[in-house]
Amino acid sequence: MISLRARMFNWYMKSIFKSKPIHLLDPKTLRDGAEAVAPDDPPKDIKLEKVAGFVKGEWHSPAQHAPERTIYYLHGGGYVFGSPKSHRAATFALAREAAARVFSLDYRMAPEHLFPAAVNDAVAGYQWLLENGVEPRRLVIGGDSAGGGLALALLLSIREHGLPMPAGAFLYSPWTDLTGSGASILENESSDAMFKSVYITAGAGRYLGDADPNSPLASPLFGNFAESPPILIFASNAEVLRDDSIRLYERLQEAGVSVDLILKDGLIHVWPIFAGRFPEALEDIRRTAEFIRTLTPHGESI
Repeated sequence: MISLRARMFNWYMKSIFKSKPIHLLDPKTLRDGAEAVAPDDPPKDIKLEKVAGFVKGEWHSPAQHAPERTIYYLHGGGYVFGSPKSHRAATFALAREAAARVFSLDYRMAPEHLFPAAVNDAVAGYQWLLENGVEPRRLVIGGDSAGGGLALALLLSIREHGLPMPAGAFLYSPWTDLTGSGASILENESSDAMFKSVYITAGAGRYLGDADPNSPLASPLFGNFAESPPILIFASNAEVLRDDSIRLYERLQEAGVSVDLILKDGLIHVWPIFAGRFPEALEDIRRTAEFIRTLTPHGESI
């Protein structure tokens, strides 16, 4: 059974998120709302540095960290809203728990910038990290929801561009199928504390425009992940995107990828990003951090 604080957070999100026509709200309203609840300043043990060049984003570096260990984080928000700031609670916690520097990418969003702009920005950010001395064998990619799908699209693009693979990837409730063909889109509409099915179907159109939703870079569920690094997936049995994770897990297993799927009952979509709100969030941030530390041990040998 989930904690009382987690249940209360579910009720809260139903009242402020699921009760509104999210798919009809203008992007500015969504973006302003996401940033309004985000911390402005980092905790004392985290250094925040903004990057505002060709690649944009934020570095979050804990006071105690393995200098060679890096997390490349891609935020969620349906490719329409969200930012490095909106996801600071999660990236601050990941930096601290994994003893790693986090680079949180500020990628272009729809509807101003349609698919594949976000994918192109994710690839540019990865190349920039490598050019600035980050070793791929000590780098782990992560993302939540749309950012989880973007992390998978990045893995496909890395292979396509002949770049070295990262050490691994972690995904929180990834949005992997923009065709909306998963049974849970409808089956879990009443149990999901955040989403209605129309949020998913209409949201895909906002990002894709006229692009084919079956494209693997848009819907990574349909991609070929042979020779990909280890992947850790978190999803809730109660969410409408549950089957995006279950089917991804099955396809990765078929491709011979080392993959683990952690399914939790009753928790909200992308619950680990709400670190500090209820105990399950920090618990699975720490589980993610253990995965990252195992893949990128501190020291010269791997």
